Amino acid sequence: MLSPQQLLSRLDELGIAHRTVEHPPVFTVEEAKALRGNLPGHHIKNLFLRNKKEEMWLIVALEDRAIDLKRLGERLGAGRFSFGSPERLKRHLGVEPGSVTPLSAINDADHKVRVVLDRGLTEGGPINAHPLVNTMTTALSLADLLRFFAATGHTPEWLDFPV
Repeated sequence: MLSPQQLLSRLDELGIAHRTVEHPPVFTVEEAKALRGNLPGHHIKNLFLRNKKEEMWLIVALEDRAIDLKRLGERLGAGRFSFGSPERLKRHLGVEPGSVTPLSAINDADHKVRVVLDRGLTEGGPINAHPLVNTMTTALSLADLLRFFAATGHTPEWLDFPV
């Protein structure tokens, strides 16, 4: 599993422009809103989910989206969703609760986690995501985030929210 510094170095190697700021740890959208200051662009929430078949998803949505897990599971053909355990999260994405991020796909070398992106991310400025820890926020363009996913071997699915 990569460290935040290794992740940022990998972004550099891929030619992905990014800007990272440090801040106190944030665990919820509300805490992030209170502490982030004036960071332009999209702010997101990330859900690490699993179903009864032990399939896993990383859902990346605009921070204010209401997400109905039952309807989301139906829309994705996954059945009933529940949140993945902290142990499962650490094993597959290499992060702790509160640090779930689209950038954690870099730690999913076995491609066990399906990535789903909110189509709302296509409108507007950069995307702000944790670089594997919740004490920093990294901004990058959507085009660069998609290049990052391609480099990790993940092909995101797009979904219109709310579901």
